[in-house]
Amino acid sequence: MHPRPSRRAALRTGGLLAAGALLPEQAYAATPHTGTATPHTGAAAAYTGAWRAVPGILARIRPPAFPRRTFRVTDYGAVGDGRTMNTAAFRAAIAACHRAGGGHVVVPEGRFLTGAIHLRSRVDLHVTEGATIAFSPDPRDFLPVVLTRWEGTEAYNYSPFIYAYGERDVAVTGRGTLDGQARLGPWESWYRDSGPQGADQKLLREMGSTGVPVARRVFGDGHHLRPKMVQFYRCRNVLVSGLTIVDPPMWTVHPVLSSNVTVRDITVDSTLYNTDGCDPECCSDVLITGCRFNTNDDCVAVKSGRDEDGHRVGVPSRNIVVRDCRFSGRWGGMTVGSEMSGGVRDVFAEDCEINPPDFPGRYPVKYALYVKANKKRGGSIDGVHVRNFTGQGVERDIAFVTMDYNGGEGGTLPVSVRNIHLDRMEIDGAQTVLRLVGLETDHLRGVHVSRSAFTGIRDPDSVTHTDDLTFRRVFVNGKEVPQP
Repeated sequence: MHPRPSRRAALRTGGLLAAGALLPEQAYAATPHTGTATPHTGAAAAYTGAWRAVPGILARIRPPAFPRRTFRVTDYGAVGDGRTMNTAAFRAAIAACHRAGGGHVVVPEGRFLTGAIHLRSRVDLHVTEGATIAFSPDPRDFLPVVLTRWEGTEAYNYSPFIYAYGERDVAVTGRGTLDGQARLGPWESWYRDSGPQGADQKLLREMGSTGVPVARRVFGDGHHLRPKMVQFYRCRNVLVSGLTIVDPPMWTVHPVLSSNVTVRDITVDSTLYNTDGCDPECCSDVLITGCRFNTNDDCVAVKSGRDEDGHRVGVPSRNIVVRDCRFSGRWGGMTVGSEMSGGVRDVFAEDCEINPPDFPGRYPVKYALYVKANKKRGGSIDGVHVRNFTGQGVERDIAFVTMDYNGGEGGTLPVSVRNIHLDRMEIDGAQTVLRLVGLETDHLRGVHVSRSAFTGIRDPDSVTHTDDLTFRRVFVNGKEVPQP
């Protein structure tokens, strides 16, 4: 795990705020407010209280432990020459480990080509340093279809490259590499330039919205919905640790309806289209720590299902902690939504760095915090707490919170977003600090920024239909921000 430089950055921030005049003086226009907005009406110290829940959350998150038995995939016929297909060998090693009561399925040095890998309870797939699991570029190697969630809607589709359903005590660990080899397959062509994925995407969304039974939502062969890279579905006690994960076909690490999940010290290099880093969906008690994300979409995105199908499942994401991560992705660093119909609450992110110079991404982060909801999704987001973020060169806004994502998509459901807190932030370079988009029918409520310093800000904030917006000891371009 990398050291915690943001702790030092927090101390620097405190010094800057104590002497705001030391910051570069630049013009900063008064924040424009359009629509109905209500100023702060309560105590300014509310930003501190929510963090008292974090020690209790972390105490419940315990990585699984495994018996000291090892099962080398090469003992079951695997060949690490980069050409031999090893799907059967992985299956046999995992089955033997599971039958024995658990242990470590070890991938030694070499390049092991395979199709889908399905994990079982009490199995740790351990990829040693110098080892690479390279996934086949042929979609047929990810059949038969499995129950999965695709952009927040349940369906049967191509298997995720590494998949577990309904298992307990399951892990993928080690200093080796998972290589999706997505550039060698058809996956990107399905998505880009109005590719064939669009028709299946529309069909699945219609099925979810109209209540077509999940058993009839069968895609896979003959269809064009890209699989996820690593997905744990309805699992408990999950660990992903130490790995480098490159070239996934879609979202990279995607726990769904799972609890007690730890994702730590992984590096994600995912620069094809729509390749999020880590997306806990309808999960509880999740820790994402010490990770590095170079993505072509959101780095960490907390989700909970899409539209009517998300409401049908009706399970929120809650008690999510993100710490000590480095964000070099294209859209949001820390993101909530847009698939949030089941609800999201109590998300905590701290000590993260945006666009670190020693971990440059292909694309700069557009938003340090990105919260997206709309009336098609419905549902609620309550409690997103961000502190001790440092960084530079944010392409657009430090925080973009919108309740009108994608123009609302014609929805009519009630939607609620409330209690967004930013504390001890120190970021240099962005278009604006805040872009807040509430709705005339559904106001954004409770946005609090405190003890923070932002420099190199080009434009004033944009705030619409937002109630209870507060600033406390916040400096922008060297000037303290007044209460709105």
